[in-house]
This record gives sequence, C-alpha cells and structure tokens, in this order.
Amino acid sequence: MIKIMKKIGMLLAAFVLIVSCDDFEEINVNPTAASADQVQVEYFINGSIIGAQQDPHIAERVFVLYWSDASRMDNKRVLSEGGYNAGWTADYYRYVGGWLNDINSAIEVADTHLESGNIKEYTSNLKQVSRIWRAYLMSEMADNFGPIAIEGFQGENPDYNSVEDVYMFLLAELKEATAMLDVNVSVPNGVANLDAAYGFDFTKWKAYGTSMRMRLAMRLSEVAPGVAQQEFEDAVNNNAYVSVSSENFKVKEGGGWNSLTNVMSRQWNNHYLSASLNNLAIGLGGINSADQLDADKHAFIKPGDHMGLKFDDHFTTLTNDPSAGFWFDGLHEKIDPRIYALYKIPGDVNDPDFNKYPTWSSSWGDTVRPLLDDNGDEILTVDATNHWNAPSSGDWGEKGAKNRLRYIGTLPRLSHKYRSDQSDRLFFASWESYFLIAEAAVRGWSVPYSAKAAYEQGISESFEYNGVSQHYGNYVLSQDYNRVGTSVSFDHVTEPPATMTMNYVDGYTNTPGTHTFTYPSNTIYEGGSVKNDQLTKIITQKYIAQNPYLALEGWNDHRRLGLPFFENPAIENPLANLPDLTTSNYMTNSVKFYGQRQIYPANFADNVPDGYEQAVGHLGGPDEILTPLWWAKKN
Repeated sequence: MIKIMKKIGMLLAAFVLIVSCDDFEEINVNPTAASADQVQVEYFINGSIIGAQQDPHIAERVFVLYWSDASRMDNKRVLSEGGYNAGWTADYYRYVGGWLNDINSAIEVADTHLESGNIKEYTSNLKQVSRIWRAYLMSEMADNFGPIAIEGFQGENPDYNSVEDVYMFLLAELKEATAMLDVNVSVPNGVANLDAAYGFDFTKWKAYGTSMRMRLAMRLSEVAPGVAQQEFEDAVNNNAYVSVSSENFKVKEGGGWNSLTNVMSRQWNNHYLSASLNNLAIGLGGINSADQLDADKHAFIKPGDHMGLKFDDHFTTLTNDPSAGFWFDGLHEKIDPRIYALYKIPGDVNDPDFNKYPTWSSSWGDTVRPLLDDNGDEILTVDATNHWNAPSSGDWGEKGAKNRLRYIGTLPRLSHKYRSDQSDRLFFASWESYFLIAEAAVRGWSVPYSAKAAYEQGISESFEYNGVSQHYGNYVLSQDYNRVGTSVSFDHVTEPPATMTMNYVDGYTNTPGTHTFTYPSNTIYEGGSVKNDQLTKIITQKYIAQNPYLALEGWNDHRRLGLPFFENPAIENPLANLPDLTTSNYMTNSVKFYGQRQIYPANFADNVPDGYEQAVGHLGGPDEILTPLWWAKKN
C-alpha cells in the first residue's frame, strides 16, 4: 500500500486534464492524508490510459519513428530499414513500464477494497476494466520486444515469460474479465470523467475486451492455429464485440504538451504518403478521381495507362516498388477514395485540411523543385502542383543526391485533422472486428458472418469514418487491380496478368515511350504466386482502414502474414542494417529485409542480468532487430 500511496501525487496532474474543478474537488482526496480505503481504483486506470495515449516525447520516438515507419504508414527509415535508437527504446520501455505499474496498482487497490468489504457497486467492474486494459498494454509491450514478465511492473524483479506464455495469459485474462463485467452497473459522473475512453460504460468495455481477445487470438493464427480458432470462436460467438463506431476505443487528442497531445503533432515530421500505401491505393476500387475531386483538378487527371515522367538518372530502380523510376506528373485516374481524405494534394493550399507545418516556414507550399547534374547545376525544374507521388525509401545514392524533387511541398502529406487537436486517437475501431471475422471465416472457423459479409461491413465502417460512404456501392463491386495486383470485389479472385503495357514520357527529352509493368512478387506470402486471394483482400482493406492510428497493428499483420505487400528499400548503396538485402535479390521479399522487433534497453542487461538472459532465452534468437517473434513468420 505504501508504494501505491507514493504514486497518487504523480497521477493528479493527469486527472486535472479531463475533469472540471468542481468534479475534481468532489472525487479527489488529499494524497498525503489518504487511507487505504480512500485510494480509488479509477485514479490509476485514468493515469494509465492517458499515459498510454503518449506525450509528444514518446509519441515521436515510438508511434512515429518506430510503429508508423515499421508499418509503412510513414517513411522514417528506422525499423523499416532495420535501424533503431537505443535512447528511444529505453524511453519506451520506461514509459510502458509506468503505464503497467499504474494499471497493476489499480488491480491491487481494487483487491484491497474487495477484501475489506469497503466497496462500491462498481468496484468489481473497475477491476475487470483494469484487467482488460492491462491485457492491451502487455500485448503492446510483448509485440514490440518479445518476452516480458507476466508478473512484472509491480515493484520486484520477476521471472520473464515467453511470448507464448504471455499470450496464453492475456487470452485467459480477457475471457475471465469480460465474463465478470456486470453491464447493468453504472458509475457517478465524477467517476465517469476518469475514463478518457469509455466513461466507464461497461457495455463498451466488455465489447472492447471481446474484440481484444479476437485480435490476440488471430495473432496466433500461423503458430498455434488450434488455440487461435478455439479462443476466437469462443469470443465472437458468446459476447458482443466492437461493432459500431460509437464503441470504438478512442481518446480525444489535444494541443500543447501533455499526455493527451496529438501523437503526430511535432511540426518537423512531414508524414508523407508512403510508397506501400500508394501502391495499394492506386486503381483500387475503380472510383474515378473525377468523381472525387473538384472540377479544377480534373485537368490534371491522367489516363489509367500512364506511368508518369521517367528520370533514369535521378530516381532509383533498385527496389521492387512497382512505381520505381517514375515521377507521376498528375493525379491518378482511379484511386481508393479514402486516400484523398487521408492525404492532401501537393499545392492545394486552399484545402482547409491541407497541413501547413512547419508554421515557421512556407516550404509546405513550395512545389517547384530542381533536378541537378553531376556538378550540382540545375538541369530542369518540375512544378509538382497537383502531382501525386510517394517515392520509395532506402539509399538512393548519387541519384538521390541530385534529386531535389523529393521535398516537403511536392509530396502528399497527412491531413491536418490528424496532426492537430481535431481527432481522437484510435486504439481499436469497429472495422477491425469485421476484418478479423472475415479472416476467421476464410480460415473456416465458426463465426456469425460470412467472410464476404464481414469483409464488406469492415469496408463500410472504414468508409463511414473517412466520410466517403457515397462511393461504397461501386467500390465493393470493383474488379480493378491496384499496383500490386489486388482488387476489391470479394468474389473476384482472378490473378492479374503477368505484365501490362504502360505509357510514359521521358522527363529529360519529353519523348513518349512504353513501359512493361510487372506486378511485384510478394515472396513471403504463398511464395509470391498469389496476389488476389481473399485473405490478401481482407488484409489490404484492413491495412488501409487502420491508417493512420493503428500503425502497430499494421506492422503486426505484416509480421504475422507477410501482408500487405511492402516494397524493399532502395539499395543504390548497401544498407548496413539489412545485410541480406543485395542488388541480386532486391526483387524478392524476406523477413530479413525489415525490422521485426525492438531490442531490449541496454540498462536491462546491465541492471537485471538474470532477467535479461531469461528473456533472450525465450526469444528464440539473438536480441536483435531482425529476430522474429514467436507468432511471426520466420522466412
């Protein structure tokens, strides 16, 4: 109890962020005078949830530079190229340990109250909420590092457990906690204010706990399919799950500098459209740009067989990005309609959702950029206004040194609403439940929807969130392929042609030419032979829907399945952190070509050597970025 009392003072500042003065005075107890009976469970729940939303310091290091990069929802060249920063990792380990410490304290306080009999009607429910939230935090930590301590972050040095044991524990916890929640119980307003996600609406907490169980069960689909099926079926068939947007687990973001600040608020981060997302979106769904954009943009829309401007001396081709080597000098004829909602057209500065960061510069509006010769002299300029491009990452060598066209003002960047205080940070959304059910149905598991019905409902939920529901009907019927050979229609499983002829213009001479376009071979999924099966469709739609907040889940799915297709980073020069990626194999994919996990902090090995050895022993490989987790693909 002494350690709990010491934490109260540190949590009070977080509480002030979301309660009024009157409410706070009603529920607050002087922490220096509080007795065991006066310490309230909800204080710790609130501190843990708000903390895990991530303040700007840790959000930039983990959410942006690690998760968004690893999931190819951004392009920061860190985990996506096998890199890391020891300081960022140590900070995250410390932060997530604090969030777990708080939620473990919530459970401990609840148990103290329950044992003493000094309880309120909702005390038991608060304990179950704490267990559900702890399950999320432990899964987040294990999905980043691997083996963790099930009994950790409670003031002592515990034993470390394998990822398999952690997942078995979490699935059991979620099953029991959701079963024990009494959804007929309510809480006073002052207490409700201390739950930034659901206001202690226990029906919603039960739905979230069930969906979390579905998520974690599906994580085991490739390594423990029997367990995955049993847990998933039991969850989805016996409980309500997050099924509508009003049940989404989300935390309202704000400005300033605190734990509720927008996770993508740092103005020096540009949040460009990634090559992976761009290739998935181009052509997908068959919706014409002309039907999505104002008339003043129509003149910039190019035919569907146009590849763009070819710049052999300035754009890398040493990557399996199917768009590599070209600059698209306009807008695509067809593109997934969510993309224009998520990202804004270069030069379209009058769009109210166009992001004008950094505010101390006008670089976001600079669309005219040069290409240089070997001497550094300008050979031509390109006006990128209304051009749509997402160059691949990696080392572009001398070509990159001469290329000034990859720039803040020339590339689509994330909409302003996701970078300010206008949005809610999502931790779980309704579409994910449906895409999980669709995947389960494809696997032949017993679920309450057909695979097609769940798949299409997931798309519908995502379209509603992005404000493009008017295109849904035509979208789900489309048999148009995207740049990686996948279509939308669930019943359309015909594989794309091996090649197709595209037109281009030589960017230096304005001479037209033809290009033989080849769909990329995703060799870590079905040996690269499958591009348009139903599982690929489901994960493609799930990935697009998860942008930009569910980056960790995008990375998780790719590690688990090899889906969706991620292009290899360019290797005009060798990449030191990806030694297996070479000029002889860059057209294939491998789990050795992108980051698999975070390395444990250095002070873990120094301060808890026995625990460190135990954790690494459970890892199944060295404590390195490229060591796959237990549930992930190994080759």
